[in-house]
Amino acid sequence: MLIKQVSVFLENKRGRIEKVTKCLADEGINIRALSIADTTDFGILRMILSDPDQAGSVLRENGFTVTITDVIALTVDDQPGGLSRALSIIGKNNIGIEYIYAFIGKSQGKAQVVLRTETPETSAKLLQEAGYEVLDSIHAYAM
Repeated sequence: MLIKQVSVFLENKRGRIEKVTKCLADEGINIRALSIADTTDFGILRMILSDPDQAGSVLRENGFTVTITDVIALTVDDQPGGLSRALSIIGKNNIGIEYIYAFIGKSQGKAQVVLRTETPETSAKLLQEAGYEVLDSIHAYAM
């Protein structure tokens, strides 16, 4: 089970993130999770949104460069080692992790992790087989 992540390429200028969030808010699109990675000249804003397809369209219409990527949304125990145990399954199968970000969701005692691996479908299957809850789009977009 993979979900869609919206990535927006932004120049490192004041007000760019605010403009993205305003475009989304004006369309009633909720940000469920986000991460930003930056360099000297630009950043990549990665987001899990309540409606990724609509968000992609709206942001493109407003002049942003947008990509939509398949990622895994995973629930882990919110305790020391919870994330490490899940990642060891990926590592034992010699699958590289491209990036990861985590947040506390609505589930008590659980944390949600968004990750992109070299082989997302295989990674999701391995995690499910190991007993991890891999979120589908309905649950991930409502986190």
